[in-house]
Amino acid sequence: MSDKARIAVIGTGWWATYAHIPTLKAHPDAELVAISDVRPEMLARASEKYAVDAAYTDFREMLEKESLDGAVVAVWHAAHYEVARACLEHGLHIVLEKPMVLHAVQARELCDLARDRQREIVVGYPWHFLTMTARAQEVVQSGDLGEFHFASSLFSSSAYDLYCGEDHADQPEMAAVYPMTGPGAVYSDPARSGGGQGHLQVTHSAALLFFISGLKPVSVIAQMDNLDVPVDVVDAFIVRTDQGALATVSSTGAVAGGDGKLDIQIYCKEGWVDLDYIEGTGTIHHADGSVEELVADPDAGDVNYGDVEGYIYPAHAPSTNLVDIVQGRSASHSPAETGWRTVELLDAAYRSAAAGGQAIEVTSLYD
Repeated sequence: MSDKARIAVIGTGWWATYAHIPTLKAHPDAELVAISDVRPEMLARASEKYAVDAAYTDFREMLEKESLDGAVVAVWHAAHYEVARACLEHGLHIVLEKPMVLHAVQARELCDLARDRQREIVVGYPWHFLTMTARAQEVVQSGDLGEFHFASSLFSSSAYDLYCGEDHADQPEMAAVYPMTGPGAVYSDPARSGGGQGHLQVTHSAALLFFISGLKPVSVIAQMDNLDVPVDVVDAFIVRTDQGALATVSSTGAVAGGDGKLDIQIYCKEGWVDLDYIEGTGTIHHADGSVEELVADPDAGDVNYGDVEGYIYPAHAPSTNLVDIVQGRSASHSPAETGWRTVELLDAAYRSAAAGGQAIEVTSLYD
């Protein structure tokens, strides 16, 4: 029997064929055993391109027939819970793409199930794997900067075309981004995506805020603007956290003329942290005036994945982490707890926006 980590990939769309499948195929300690997709044509293309003979349109049949150690769940958002739960029930460690799920109750159930089965969940947040994230988390959670006063995250991006249902996969210049297929109309369809900018982009920035700080949302006031598409494009949240500090979480997907920004600031009694994820830099400011510079470290894995130029985004990291978990070399570096808190924020935010900006208590999500 092979001593490699035996992994399956469920979902063979844009992100799976760009990041997860190539990573697993290239990893010396991994064996990509099987793939699954409900779309036969997509499944056949991925099977041929990546030379994976075991291809299933029914992921449950795959779980029953194949001997697996782990799985990557990269299906549309609304299907995350069903697929992830089935994988955990089969005793698999998993990478679960973001957003973890759409509802807080589902996130709690997956966390409980993973703990009961002693399995790990790696939520698909590549920025969590950067050295500047790890260092900021270490300093903030050590208490060196004192009690929290205020935190802020801003993510502005040019995702608007995706919310219009435009695919772009037919454009030659996008071949590096969409090697087999584009995202299609999934992100413009609330039934499959659950929402727009919140579930596609805010999930990243909010998760970073919670991952670094360890804060948890307690109540959320939110407003959203769909502009002229079926899902939210512009979001603004005010968040009360478990330690009493306020936070703002804001985002727009309608940036024109640039890449936008992803900035995290955490202000404490004895200093503050300023992180710029598009530039890949940051600073930690102490009350005595000293400043620690945070920069990317390619030797530690702070590299962009593939041939796409721009900000540092280690898209290979979650699947690599999964292999290390199966091999007993690591725990999850993007843990389920952070995914759960981020789902609580977004679940409350969508409810608040639907209620005209009414404050939503996180505890009410479990009623």
